[in-house]
Amino acid sequence: MQEGSTLARHSKASGRRAFTAPPNSNPNRRSHRAECERKSVSSRVAAVVVAAGTLTTGVGAANGFGSGDTELLPLAAGSDLAAAFLQTSHSGTPAIRTVHAVDPGLEAAKLTRSEGLLARQHVDQALKYASDGYNTRQAELARQKEAEDAEKARIAAEEAEKARIAAEEEAKRRPKTVKPAEGTFTSGFGGRWGTTHYGVDIANSIGTPILSVMDGVVVEAGPASGFGLWVRVQHTDGTITIYGHVNEILVSQGQQVQAGQQIATMGNRGQSTGPHLHFEVWVNGSQKIDPVGWLGERGISL
Repeated sequence: MQEGSTLARHSKASGRRAFTAPPNSNPNRRSHRAECERKSVSSRVAAVVVAAGTLTTGVGAANGFGSGDTELLPLAAGSDLAAAFLQTSHSGTPAIRTVHAVDPGLEAAKLTRSEGLLARQHVDQALKYASDGYNTRQAELARQKEAEDAEKARIAAEEAEKARIAAEEEAKRRPKTVKPAEGTFTSGFGGRWGTTHYGVDIANSIGTPILSVMDGVVVEAGPASGFGLWVRVQHTDGTITIYGHVNEILVSQGQQVQAGQQIATMGNRGQSTGPHLHFEVWVNGSQKIDPVGWLGERGISL
């Protein structure tokens, strides 16, 4: 080979071919200078070159680097250079390893926690079952109590109705008018000893029962001038009956009384000549009439 031409030599020491080029003295002549004119390639491009394989013989000749018998070796053809490229492209990627580590204490804690959660689930289910059963039982007891209360109310209503009917029957059987007291008729209505006697007298022993002649309301019960103590009862038709000289009063003002109910006892209080009942009848609350006729009209004789 001549100087100034492209050289392709085998290095005897390494057994590899090296590509060199002398300085270009002719500006019109083009030549390849690997050390100066070649652009840098990335590791990714180099890997593509390595994967593509070596350049074929004669590439240099086609580009004016030598004759056809000169064999050119591309830069990526050497195993060391290819390994260098691969090492460069992968040097930044760390190796990934999978390591299985078992901590007996941690695993035991996990197992204990899992068993605890399972036991808690069983406890919750048992509590829910017990709660549902309790609620069902309470609802059943409430229904039973409602049924018992309804039955009691029905029985009470029936008893009340029976009592009302009995009271009505008793009222029908009771007399509308009764004699005010048992005893001896001693004085009637009219003039007596130069004055007017406005009632009738019935004599008997002290303590003899005095009865209300009809149903009514007690309008007065207490002291009275000339009578010592008296009781006045107003009846439904407005008539007022008077009971004087009583020994003991057994009712109070405003109290409801029935015909035949005891309201006092016979006495000797006030202007009295002996134990007796002084009985008067005031029609329309003020007009004093003879009690004998009034009682006779109602079937009562003295």
